[in-house]
Amino acid sequence: MEHKHFILVHGACHGAWCWYKIKPLLEAAGHRVTLLDMAASGIDTRAIQDVRSMEEYSEPLLKTLACLAPNEKVILVGHSLGGMNSAVAMEKYSDKIAASVFLTAFVPDTHHKPSYVLDQYSEKTPMEAWLDTKFCPYGTETQPLTSMLFGPKFMAKRLYQLSPPQDLVLGHTLLRPSSLFTEDLSKAKNFSNEKYGSVTKVYVICTEDIAIPKEFQQWMICNAGIENVMQINGSDHMPMFSMPRQLLHCLLQIALNYA
Repeated sequence: MEHKHFILVHGACHGAWCWYKIKPLLEAAGHRVTLLDMAASGIDTRAIQDVRSMEEYSEPLLKTLACLAPNEKVILVGHSLGGMNSAVAMEKYSDKIAASVFLTAFVPDTHHKPSYVLDQYSEKTPMEAWLDTKFCPYGTETQPLTSMLFGPKFMAKRLYQLSPPQDLVLGHTLLRPSSLFTEDLSKAKNFSNEKYGSVTKVYVICTEDIAIPKEFQQWMICNAGIENVMQINGSDHMPMFSMPRQLLHCLLQIALNYA
């Protein structure tokens, strides 16, 4: 099998550390793997209060793509909010991405504002579903933003409910405040059919995800017109922890079929 280059992008409040089980598995299969911390995530030195837009938040990914060799193409994997980072990257560097994988991730379309799927998600998610997650305003009056930090109950009950307890402890230890950047995305230009729309997209459904329920995942797939769909049965929102082997199987299939 031809060796591919995977770039793995974490979700909100998480960091490159969440792929610690997947990286060695992909490398053992002969692939190259790049793990990135988005701005103010993982060991990135910025604070979320320094980050004002989804594009700024995605800067480490955009820089990495800008530095690829002229003919090199990568398989981009975005988990959860990482789907939005991927979309920003696809709009700027569509020629550098062989396939983009949305792993139980938010996936925008080209017909609505980039914030549309996040707005729909917020409408369908009552405040009490966030349990002990903390939301704090930051930014300015003209450019308001909201940070969020998942609470221990939310993580245990809605994100990691089927993951090993060690991984939940790891998450508690390493989580950092993040943002959905909905205020910024509501003013951003639509993603284009020519760039974002031209990249091969694969959606990986996680069937036992409580945070982004299967029905909402399926609605996004339909809304974005994604034809390539895979499924990890029995996975919570964190397949890299709860079902690493099944996730590996999906990624290897994607490398074979779509890239």
